[in-house]
Amino acid sequence: MPALSKNLQRVRRHARLRRKVIGTAERPRLQIHRTLHHIYAAVIDDTRGHTLVAASTREKDLATLDSRTNLEAARKVGETIGKKAKAAGINAVIFDTSGLKYHGRVAALADAARAAGLEF
Repeated sequence: MPALSKNLQRVRRHARLRRKVIGTAERPRLQIHRTLHHIYAAVIDDTRGHTLVAASTREKDLATLDSRTNLEAARKVGETIGKKAKAAGINAVIFDTSGLKYHGRVAALADAARAAGLEF
């Protein structure tokens, strides 16, 4: 049996995680997506299937960053998503790592979102 690719392993972990992690209107899901060039975060209400707020390193206000792939960029996205969520009246979320380890850029984004006032 051939070895599974790292991405296929991540997709399987995410599918397993999503069986339990469901965002509601009272406590939506904060999902992150990490690529080699950018990091994205979205707060999603799964009951309606709506994205409530989103932030990423592709936004114009984060264009001044030296690098869009480092810890500092992840922290800025975390701060931005936290501020946008608070402005939209969202105080508590469920964190969805998308099958990634809670480490590095993922942890930096989560810590910055917590510092901005999100509870999870």
